[in-house]
Amino acid sequence: MTPSSRLPGLRDHTPLERRRLVAEAAGLDPAHLIALDPAEGLSLSHADHLVENVIGLLGIPVGIATNFRIDGVDRLVPMATEEPSVVAAASNAARMARATGGFSTSSTGDVMIAQVQLLDAVDPEGTRLRLLEARDELLALADAQDPMLVSLGGGAIDISVRTLATRTGTQVILHLHVDVRDAMGANAVNTMAEALAPRIAEIAGARTLLRILTNKADRRLTRARAVFPADLLGGAQVVADIEAASAFAEADAYRAATHNKGIMNGITAVVLATGNDTRAVEAGCHSHAAREGAYRALSRFERNADGDLVGTLEVPLAVGLVGGATRAHPTARAAVQLLGITTARELAATIAAVGLAQNLAACRALAAEGIQRGHMTLHARTIAASAGAEVGEIAEVAARIVADGRIRVEYAAEVLAELRGRSS
Repeated sequence: MTPSSRLPGLRDHTPLERRRLVAEAAGLDPAHLIALDPAEGLSLSHADHLVENVIGLLGIPVGIATNFRIDGVDRLVPMATEEPSVVAAASNAARMARATGGFSTSSTGDVMIAQVQLLDAVDPEGTRLRLLEARDELLALADAQDPMLVSLGGGAIDISVRTLATRTGTQVILHLHVDVRDAMGANAVNTMAEALAPRIAEIAGARTLLRILTNKADRRLTRARAVFPADLLGGAQVVADIEAASAFAEADAYRAATHNKGIMNGITAVVLATGNDTRAVEAGCHSHAAREGAYRALSRFERNADGDLVGTLEVPLAVGLVGGATRAHPTARAAVQLLGITTARELAATIAAVGLAQNLAACRALAAEGIQRGHMTLHARTIAASAGAEVGEIAEVAARIVADGRIRVEYAAEVLAELRGRSS
């Protein structure tokens, strides 16, 4: 069976029924997703091997974004997030993009960079050239640290060296470029950098200090593009207003910060669900937003000749399928299996598509009915629970506070007291 991401009415089922439907749609035995059940997922003993001084677990809901077609393949996308409306918004935007073929992606490859910092170089420019002359020797030494990576077609591919003026004097910075294949790459490049440091210091006649990767992963960019039909967005005026909102974010750092936060709502949720490093990805994306010396939007929306809206996004995504929590965390393993991906590039493509979809949904809400209307309606269940409603009471309390247009904890408490009074 060809997997399909179209699951209309999924929200009308219970979590257990949804898991079964999602597994069937993905062509999986439901047993493969059992780790998504809190009783079967990450245990306290598992957690004790992941981080230090473990005392418990923090649960995060995992929802499934539907309707995604990415590079011609349907994907059911797991998203780990506590924020209401994120999963629904991404799914709705993906439904619109699906009408024009879904999301198309491209990437620059899987190259990560390790930095080696040199201090006290007597002749900084001469040092730079001596290190470049030793390129082949240094690359061979780096590859010797990870024969497995080399056997998979990866490994050290280049070095670059620059002089850097700082407040403590001129420093020489060597960049080691490493193709990390399907790994996130931190451990591989850090190991290589530390192994190279003594030889670099010897060649330079200087002292090495920091030897570590950079999360500014600008050699590991992923791009996503989609066309959103004007009629599905709400017409020509909505398209024009989204374009104007996009131009605002491109020109103004205050708006760009919130605009990019909307993108990260989608990106971080998938990164977290698949056991990747959310902090590394977020640092990379925000540094990319400031690459031209001012903080700007990561995406752009513009009208095409047909009057439809074209959305584009470019972000650095240092994610992988090898090592770390992606392999050690049972829920992350289940999420990766559900996605049906086999390479880090496919994972990055999925993440970028979700980021673009999330961004489009937020911009459309802002340009049309306003962000609060839909968000607060979905937030009503959380408000009901915060007011003390039990599982069997949440739906009724949420429906009432939405109908009355008073989605606040204090009013939810009044409704809950009234409901309990009637039933006593």
